[in-house]
Amino acid sequence: QVQLVESGGGLVQAGGSLRLSCTASGRTSSTYAAGWFRQAPGKEREFVAAIRWSDGTTVYLDSVKGRFTISRDNAKNTVYLQMNSLKPEDTAVYYCARGDRRTPRLYSDYAYDYWGQGTQVTVSS
Repeated sequence: QVQLVESGGGLVQAGGSLRLSCTASGRTSSTYAAGWFRQAPGKEREFVAAIRWSDGTTVYLDSVKGRFTISRDNAKNTVYLQMNSLKPEDTAVYYCARGDRRTPRLYSDYAYDYWGQGTQVTVSS
C-alpha cells in the first residue's frame, strides 16, 4: 500500500502562483508514474499532469502547458505541481496519484492505484 499526503492548496488571485506537494509513504519502490488530476464543481475529474518516475518524462493537459510544471524528488518521495499564471478556470480540488502499472496511458485513471485526499485550489478573478 501507498499513502499520499498533499499540501499547498489555497486561495490566489488570477495570475498568481501556487505549488502543490504530494509525499508518499509505504511501498513506493515500485512506483512507475505519478500524476495530478483535478475536479471542479459539477464536472468530472480530469487529468492535469503526469511524470514517469524512472526518467522524468512528463505529460500535460493542453490547457496547462507552459503554465504548470510537474517534477519529482526521488529522495523525498515527493511530486510537485508548480502552477503559474493561474486562471479562475483552474479552480478545483487537485488530487495526486501514484501507480505501479507500466502503461503509456499516464493521462488516464488506469495508470494509478493510489490517490491523495485532495487539496482545494481557488483562483479569484
